Amino acid sequence: MANPFEFIQQVRAEANKVTWPSRRETLITTGLVILMVLAASIFFVSVDQAIRLAVSFIMSLGH
Repeated sequence: MANPFEFIQQVRAEANKVTWPSRRETLITTGLVILMVLAASIFFVSVDQAIRLAVSFIMSLGH
């Protein structure tokens, strides 16, 4: 087990090795994530409505 001072030095050394994304890359990635979430939500709402209509139609045939 390393002492706390040595541990902090190792953490800083590892953090310096990280390649952080630029602001532009972060904004582009965020925009793409939001776009994909919107596309997926529209798709699932559409499928849900189609299934609801199909089930309603099938249930109405019994009356």
